[in-house]
Amino acid sequence: MLKKIFVHLVVLILISAGFKTVNAAANNATNSDIVIGIAWRADIDSEFYTNVCKVFAQEGIKTVLLDKVVSKDVSYDEDGLVSENCTFEVGHLKDKFAKKIKNNPFKNSNVKEVVKEVDAVIFTGGEDISPTLLKKVTKWHGIEEEIDFNATRDVSDYILMSYCLENDIPMMGFCRGMQMLAVVSGGKMIGDIPTYFKNKGLNYNYEHRNQKATPDSYRDYAPHDVQIIDKNSIVYSIYGTDTVKNVPSWHHQAVESVEDTDLAVTAITPTAGIDMIEAIERTDKTFAIGLQFHPEAAAVKHLENKNNPNKYMDYDTAMKSFKYLINYLRRANNESKAA
Repeated sequence: MLKKIFVHLVVLILISAGFKTVNAAANNATNSDIVIGIAWRADIDSEFYTNVCKVFAQEGIKTVLLDKVVSKDVSYDEDGLVSENCTFEVGHLKDKFAKKIKNNPFKNSNVKEVVKEVDAVIFTGGEDISPTLLKKVTKWHGIEEEIDFNATRDVSDYILMSYCLENDIPMMGFCRGMQMLAVVSGGKMIGDIPTYFKNKGLNYNYEHRNQKATPDSYRDYAPHDVQIIDKNSIVYSIYGTDTVKNVPSWHHQAVESVEDTDLAVTAITPTAGIDMIEAIERTDKTFAIGLQFHPEAAAVKHLENKNNPNKYMDYDTAMKSFKYLINYLRRANNESKAA
């Protein structure tokens, strides 16, 4: 009798597993219609890129690295990089070339061809943005050990994001991606967070990026909590809570203000008495959001069980932003087919 019960339980388990497999396959079949473009970057071995690919792969979503967007308003060298005559010695765009990009962001480029076959675009983390691309041009932060500019990527990202906004193509930016959304929209930036707090006479404890123990040591993400301040926002719809705990953070620049723009600040992290901006959204667009933190990093830490995953947001929470975008695109595709 016990043997029969055991066999029956095994059969039930196998059937249940079979149903889960079928359901997963059906879900992936639906998701297979979705193609998400990741904005061009040369260093595709960077975890800022590979982590995004991994999290979408978990949901059966196809991601493609988009071609580089190039502009006839700047010149390129034989390696396809913005030529040195267009940049300052530290690597960011010279004023006159940045002005051309801002005044004519996508009409003089290949952007329409680059983005034509994707349902949404992800802008990943990375280098500092040329300060000459700001609406109100500023000088670079002047910190030698923080020189990290990539004019070729700046041109590509600025034009691509401008095109996405102009055509209401769904987009999501992480870290640098959020900062580029602010820059394209006319926002104000903090060139270096520690310097910013020092100049205000405030004590900054490196909540947004860990200090290096030594020049050659690994610097992991800094975990901190984020407060969502707008319950009518996309970010609140994603997380469904007032506080998102232990987000992975890794940035020395930040968005300072979105005043006089079409952006809304939807999440913050109070830091030494200042509300540091953690999420922004374009109120005039259907789906254009930037997150200053890295949910993809937390998700992959849990997937691969390495680098102290339990210091950060749990896997299910980390995946919420990606699943929300996928569900949004799935609904949009269904509505398009039904029309």
